[in-house]
Amino acid sequence: MGTVRAVCISTEKGTAKRDVGRAELVEQHGLKGDAHAGNGPRQVSLLSLQKIETFRATGAKVEYGDFGENIVADGIDFASLPIGARLRCGEVLMEMTQIGKECHNRCAIFHHIGDCIMPREGVFAIVLRGGTIQTGDEINAE
Repeated sequence: MGTVRAVCISTEKGTAKRDVGRAELVEQHGLKGDAHAGNGPRQVSLLSLQKIETFRATGAKVEYGDFGENIVADGIDFASLPIGARLRCGEVLMEMTQIGKECHNRCAIFHHIGDCIMPREGVFAIVLRGGTIQTGDEINAE
């Protein structure tokens, strides 16, 4: 069991997202208002809080959303779950489609921070059933 610590969106791809605390997830689309939402396999990006904390321990000053992640959760290691795992958060149901990603060009996040953990630790999912997600919600893998 995990707990949502941040819900982040951005209006442009390749930029850090900002924590908005609450967002609507649209079935087969992603987070409403987020630049990465769409009809592809990477509708939602998720990152474990522990991975962010490990990165912070190196001295980096990063905030939620700086790696381009939509959802940050404590108590769940997303990258250890298999592709196809389902994530339930209240009425929202997502399915993991990808672990990590290839960075073709050094994104703005890499240039600002000097590294990006999303290619190693971030996971991506599609939205099977939409609804609202907010900080403090419980999130579970099925």
